[in-house]
Amino acid sequence: MDTYTLSAHRAAPTGLRMAVHSSKTLKVTMVTGQDLIAKAGSMIAYDGYVQFDGAPATLRRSAEEMVTGEGGRLMLCRGDGDLYLADYGADVLVLHLANEALSVNGATLLACDATLDLAIEPVKGVARLSGSGLTNLVVRGTGWVALVSRGVPTVLDCAERETYVDPDALVAWTTGLDMKAKRTMKAGALIGRGSGEALQIGFKGQGFVVVQPSEDTGDRFKIRG
Repeated sequence: MDTYTLSAHRAAPTGLRMAVHSSKTLKVTMVTGQDLIAKAGSMIAYDGYVQFDGAPATLRRSAEEMVTGEGGRLMLCRGDGDLYLADYGADVLVLHLANEALSVNGATLLACDATLDLAIEPVKGVARLSGSGLTNLVVRGTGWVALVSRGVPTVLDCAERETYVDPDALVAWTTGLDMKAKRTMKAGALIGRGSGEALQIGFKGQGFVVVQPSEDTGDRFKIRG
C-alpha cells in the first residue's frame, strides 16, 4: 500500500514533553518517573508501555470535579512511550509553567504534569457582583499544561491596556492580573448570548488572557455557597 499521502498526518518527533499534533491532538512523551494527570477517556492512542490508573489520592476531589464535571474522573498516566490525547475534536494549546501559576477554566484542562499543584482558589475582583464567592482552578508550579479550546484560541496581552472579555469565552489567564467586572446595561441584548444586562471581565497587568471563539454555555466559575 502506498502511504505517501498519509505522511502529513503522521506524528512528527519533537523531543518535547508535550506537543500539539494537527491542532486537535496532544502528544505527550512519557518517561518513567514523569507521571501525567489527564481527563479520563481522553486517550486516543499510545505506543510503548503506558499504564492508566485513578487520580492520586493527594488530588482534591473538588479540583477533579471542576475539571470533569460532577462525578467525573481524572486519570494518572505513567510509563514510557508516546501518548496521544484529545477532547471531542477541540483545539489543543500547550504551555510550560516555570514556577508560575495559571488560572484555568476547569473544563478546559486536558492534561498536566503530575508534579503541578491543582487547587480551587477564589477569583478576586469580581465576587462583589455575584453576591457569593467565585472560584476557579489554579495550576501552580513548574511543568507542562495542555488546555483545550472550542476553536482556535486567541492569546491577548494585558500589559499595554486593559482587556475586557466575555466570561463565557474565557479559557485561562495569568494569575496576579488586576481584575474587575463591568456590567453593560443597555447593550445587554447585543453583547454575549443572553438578554438583559451583559457582564465583561477586565484584565490589566503583566500577563495574558486566553479566549476561545465558541462561548461556553456552562458555568464559567464555580459558586461557593
